[in-house]
Amino acid sequence: MPAILSGSGSALEGGGQVNGPVLSGIIVNGDEFISLPRQSEILTLRFRENNVAFEFEPSEGYEFQFYLEGLDKKWSSWQKVSRKEYTSLPARSYVLKTRFRNSDGIISEVAPLAFKVKPMWYFSKLAVALYVLFFLLIIWALYEQLNLRFARTQHMLEQIINKRTEDLIIEKEKSETLLANVLPKNMADEIMLKGKATKIKYNFVTVLFSDIQGFTQIAEEMNPEVLIDELDRFFFHFDSVVEKYRIEKIKTIGDAYMCAGGIPEKNRTNPVEVILAAIEMQNYMKKLKERSQEEGMKYWDIRIGIHTGTVVAGVIGQKKLSYDIWGDTVNTASRMESSGEGGRINISGTTYEFVKDFFICEHRGKMPVKYKGELDMYFVNGIVPELADGNGEPDREFLTRLQMIKLQDIEELITKLYDDEAPPNLYFHSTAHVKSIVDQAELLASGEKLPSEDFIILKCAALFLFTGYIYDYEKPAEASLLHVEKILPAYGFDQPAIEAVKERIVNSHNDLQNTLTDKILHDARYDYLGRVDFLKLTEKLFRERSEYGRSVSKKTWIMMQRDLLLGHEFLTGTARLLRSVSAAEQIAGLELFDK
Repeated sequence: MPAILSGSGSALEGGGQVNGPVLSGIIVNGDEFISLPRQSEILTLRFRENNVAFEFEPSEGYEFQFYLEGLDKKWSSWQKVSRKEYTSLPARSYVLKTRFRNSDGIISEVAPLAFKVKPMWYFSKLAVALYVLFFLLIIWALYEQLNLRFARTQHMLEQIINKRTEDLIIEKEKSETLLANVLPKNMADEIMLKGKATKIKYNFVTVLFSDIQGFTQIAEEMNPEVLIDELDRFFFHFDSVVEKYRIEKIKTIGDAYMCAGGIPEKNRTNPVEVILAAIEMQNYMKKLKERSQEEGMKYWDIRIGIHTGTVVAGVIGQKKLSYDIWGDTVNTASRMESSGEGGRINISGTTYEFVKDFFICEHRGKMPVKYKGELDMYFVNGIVPELADGNGEPDREFLTRLQMIKLQDIEELITKLYDDEAPPNLYFHSTAHVKSIVDQAELLASGEKLPSEDFIILKCAALFLFTGYIYDYEKPAEASLLHVEKILPAYGFDQPAIEAVKERIVNSHNDLQNTLTDKILHDARYDYLGRVDFLKLTEKLFRERSEYGRSVSKKTWIMMQRDLLLGHEFLTGTARLLRSVSAAEQIAGLELFDK
């Protein structure tokens, strides 16, 4: 039902108000009247109400002109019809402007009508926002799907790569293991790095040759397969023996077995260790001989020859690599074997000089040797009684004496470690200072009559005491303990001995003295406090600490050193006797440090 409302007034051209036609009705879709909007209110039409007509009253005696802002490009022509209809209006905002003129030609305007046609619900802002959101969700879902597919593909590729990498690593490890079994580790590493290995001269190497006596006759009478199996069994045992004593297997030629001690890692104990290995080889063969005799079978007997001297070691060949040694020492060792007797160990006079304190050696006199003339030879009949246990094996005293010799190798290694790897700003904790501590520890141990086993622990602790400063200045004790764990097992130290060395180092860094060994190490470490070069050394320590971020003023440092001198006390009588400068004199000299 139409709603009839009063219309608005009309504005005259040039201002003022006149009475005239006003908007009297709005009709949508041809038959539906809607209420006129209030002043300043925007009429809102639904999209299906986009066929709209506007009626103006009174209409008699007036002409009308219309302009729909938002749709028309210009005003319509004058017409006497007071109804204006628009169909299929697009969804947007409009302003209907209407002019009228009376019979006198006076033109006036009806108040403009603002209205808008709402879009279809699926074109509304909410719908558009939902569309955008939905589109974004689709994009996100596609992106996630692509990411998932990419992740799956990447995971699959990673699995393939990891599998192939693992296979390559396994194959590489197999190759390295095989190469390490054929060549010494340092040579194998050099070949893998450079493609070839340099030949090295060693001045102190003990070479062992073993040979089965009467092998040619045995080979003729024995089944070849059984013969090879027997040889393999012997050589397999020999391999385990030489590995036990850190001896390098060189090669086997037929029934001959060749190995050498003192390569590739140089050491001073190789003559003793090679003879210990030879004794174990002979004992193994004696047991087999006794068993074969009991069973009425043929037995094997071996000759062993040993000589000590200089060799050149290196790798020969391009495709089939072989580690070998050359030199007169090798030839002489071979002559020692051929000049020996079955079931005996024949050594040269040179080797005898290095092992005579450890083994019972029977002098054979000067024996003729091809191309060598006459050489002194000795049969090794076993370990000297005072160094053997009830089974003829090395006892604790034997091993202690051997470790005393190994200490020289360890000291040489630590010195080389400092020379090669120590930072240049270790002014105080230097090679010279470590050597001073070691020398003083030896002197104090002698004065205090420290037992040999404790002396070995003391010297090792003194050598490793400051090695941690090379790698970790903030935690030197921990770094030193890692070096002990890494190095000492290779020199035949068992775990109890290693733990004892570590305990001495920890106690020294924590200023604890539970044993005489702790006290000697303490006095050796602080020996510089009573020496004439104390001022020079404390200046080096001050400079070193400054460069490692532990800087203090000179005045504070002098006070710290003064307190150290006043609070320090040598714990052994020998150290007190050896003190050169008193604490009072050192404190007086500290005044020079500030100048």
